[in-house]
Amino acid sequence: MIRDLLLLLGVFVVVSALAGLLGASNLGTALTFGTMAFAAVLVGIMLYRDRDA
Repeated sequence: MIRDLLLLLGVFVVVSALAGLLGASNLGTALTFGTMAFAAVLVGIMLYRDRDA
């Protein structure tokens, strides 16, 4: 559980920072990419957890 939360937070931060470094026009755009990555990983975690149940 804690590992999943840290993974989600890490993905959000890393992807947002990477988008900013790669030339996102502003902070909002970079955070949008971070949010999309967060959502994708969250869906992956939920699907993976459901498969193990």
